[in-house]
Amino acid sequence: MTELSDREDISDLGAVRRMYRITADYERSFDTKVSDLLELGRAYLGVQAGFLTEISDDEQVIVNAVGDHPLLQPGESCPLDKTYCRRTLSHDDSLTVQHAEVEGWEEDSAYQQFGLESYIGAKVIVDDEIYGTFCFADTEPRERPFSDAESTFVELMAEWVSYELFQKQATERIQRQRDQLEEFAKVVSHDLRNPLSVVQGYLDLAEETGDPDHYDRCRDALDRMETLIEDLLVLAREGESIDETEAVDVGEAASDCWSFVATADATLTVEIDRRITADGTRLQQLFENLFRNAIEHGGDDVAIRVGELADGSGFFVADDGPGITPADRERVLDHGYSTADDGTGFGLTIVTQIADAHGWDVTVTESDDGGARFEIAGVD
Repeated sequence: MTELSDREDISDLGAVRRMYRITADYERSFDTKVSDLLELGRAYLGVQAGFLTEISDDEQVIVNAVGDHPLLQPGESCPLDKTYCRRTLSHDDSLTVQHAEVEGWEEDSAYQQFGLESYIGAKVIVDDEIYGTFCFADTEPRERPFSDAESTFVELMAEWVSYELFQKQATERIQRQRDQLEEFAKVVSHDLRNPLSVVQGYLDLAEETGDPDHYDRCRDALDRMETLIEDLLVLAREGESIDETEAVDVGEAASDCWSFVATADATLTVEIDRRITADGTRLQQLFENLFRNAIEHGGDDVAIRVGELADGSGFFVADDGPGITPADRERVLDHGYSTADDGTGFGLTIVTQIADAHGWDVTVTESDDGGARFEIAGVD
């Protein structure tokens, strides 16, 4: 441990100045800046360890850390109810502990887990949601309480991390929207232009020959344009975040959706009795695209099954069609990729975006009947 008397004589003002120099250095990456701030804080406060955590699903994960405490290293995780940080979340400002054993922590699960005698931490909030904490701690008690200046210093660093993470998320969101716009532009300029050219060509032939069959070709081309436009509109909507969820019966959602799909002689068997937390409308849209994909590739009489994954982590949609080759299983989820000559390539992209918006994972594999099987995991 670095003793308070050996902390490089960093004054309160000097610590703040160093902090701003670190955060204003555009040549350093975010992770490097966080590490440098943790090192600065450790020296200024005279403690053993500094660490940034991320908290999700009642679990704390160490994202970045400095110091030699074995449990406070990057990648280490712990249930939130066994951490000091859980109490930090209930404080508007920073939480400080000078001597944990003396201050009533000796029976606390966090004290028993980490053995920290002194601690100071502040919340990291991103877009009005708790991201995690920015903390410093030591297995030795402090000779004096943390000062107001030291608490303010930790809170300032936590606020900077909050702002940077918010900016990072906003940048990623803008990039996704930009990529989406580029995809739309590509479709409008290419995919829609092709059927439009077909319509113009067959209309000319119909005028020249009077053959009504040419009008049927026009209708087919217009139908394809309509499908492309519908997929694009859905794709734009599914790229948005989900604001509200509800308890949804998976089997009922699949059965209801089946009635809205042109199923021909295809059959659906529902083998799941489970309610999940989801946006009901988007869940139906997911099923609609998976059903349509199965019928397009498996034929009018394809048999489709919806069931629960063996480990209970989600559900699957499987068919007895020709299946998807191992080489294509990753690519079929990409924007605009289709194994069918007349496919738009957006159906499975929509499925992926709906799953991503819920925090689910999509995996493509082979069904028991040799067809395609889409597994949706990570479902609450």
